[in-house]
Amino acid sequence: MSATTRFAAMSRRAAITAAALTAMVALAGCNSGASAPAEGDMAMGAPEGAKVTVIEYASVTCHVCEAWQKENWEAFKTAYVDTNKVRYVFREVPTPPSEIAVAGFLVARCAGEDKYFDVVHELLASRQQLVSDPRATLFRVGNGAGLSNEQVQQCVTDEAAMAAAEDRAQAALSAGHSSTPTFLVNGTKVISPGSQSGPTMEDLSKAIDAELAKG
Repeated sequence: MSATTRFAAMSRRAAITAAALTAMVALAGCNSGASAPAEGDMAMGAPEGAKVTVIEYASVTCHVCEAWQKENWEAFKTAYVDTNKVRYVFREVPTPPSEIAVAGFLVARCAGEDKYFDVVHELLASRQQLVSDPRATLFRVGNGAGLSNEQVQQCVTDEAAMAAAEDRAQAALSAGHSSTPTFLVNGTKVISPGSQSGPTMEDLSKAIDAELAKG
């Protein structure tokens, strides 16, 4: 099977997954957004059980997520993740084109836990290229994380991995988190009215610092 055919097969499966996820959005109900660990969580910073857990629901094809990372990630990481003040958890919610988002997440996971966030952040920084030329972008970013083109190809056509990705996305939607980026601080959603790039660093800091200050 050629590389192009394999990518087409991946796209067909991912398109079916995307349709199922779109249908689930209508069924997704809002809840309190508990910060309990979930299957497949990827995390940085403080260990599990930390006083403050920040959960981000996001997608590598989401332009608002791209903007949030550009405007806030380094400041957030420096203030709270690198200092182990919070446990930062990233949860995957594929957004249109969903098949490309799924492929990006699969490559990030194939790169390994130590490089997962490097791949996710590079894909977000390359979001426009990812959407316009996914094959070349996935190869480039995968190569940068130490994966060969063949390994990237295997990642995005792995049926078991795609099924697991679907399960993670469905769990997020079932919890009522279909919009991206969504941030929860100890289970409470942080909102910045009027912001075009998700919660501001100021609002996130207020929510985090309030939780850190609790006895």
